[in-house]
Amino acid sequence: MLSRLREHFGTAGLVVAIMALVAALAGGAIAANGGSDDGQATASAKGKQGPRGKTGKTGKTGPQGPAGPAGPQGPAGPKGDTGAPGSNGTNGTNGATGATGATGKNGAAGTPGEPGEPRTVGNVLPPEATETGVWRFVANTDEFQYVPISFPIPLAPADADSITYKALGKENPPTTECPGNVEDPKAAPGYLCVYVSPYETNFLGTPSEIYPPTFDGSEDEGEVTSSGTLLYFETPKATDRSSGSFAVTAPAP
Repeated sequence: MLSRLREHFGTAGLVVAIMALVAALAGGAIAANGGSDDGQATASAKGKQGPRGKTGKTGKTGPQGPAGPAGPQGPAGPKGDTGAPGSNGTNGTNGATGATGATGKNGAAGTPGEPGEPRTVGNVLPPEATETGVWRFVANTDEFQYVPISFPIPLAPADADSITYKALGKENPPTTECPGNVEDPKAAPGYLCVYVSPYETNFLGTPSEIYPPTFDGSEDEGEVTSSGTLLYFETPKATDRSSGSFAVTAPAP
């Protein structure tokens, strides 16, 4: 083959042709490597592209990348059409009426209360009303003794002025004006009845007279006040004692 080339180009032409071929091969190699070390470009011969090989297998999916920034808000869409009105619902049926409960029984009537105190307008003992009380004393003098009795409910002043006094003991039996006894004292309207107990030892006897609490030793003998009076016992001894009860009834109107 060399002999043919020599005949065609001659010896000198052959040498030149060989050198050109070497230079072309060297430039192609440098071009394939991205150039020479000193950064100078060299000529290269572009080879013919070979056929495309088969597509390799798809690799595994890589990890998901970070989310990108939110995009700007889009413009508002147009207002939708108004829907058709709904139909009215049907009315519910009325509930059934409950049965009427049984009528309760009336409770039994209560018993009447006890009578209250016999007070009226003015807070005084009403006409013909009676009140009672008790009294007792032990003598402490050789001259005389006063024993107070008090009315739980005051008498009207006019009624007190018209009261008549009576004393009842062992020697004095009950009368029309004083029909009671020491355990059950009673008095007719307009009377103060003093009852002396018959069971005391060293009994002094009945009070001889009464005097109002305002007694001044003059003309008050036999009087009572709205709130009470004083029983008067004569010449008691230090060992004398007496006790009893009383009843007073307001006069009739």
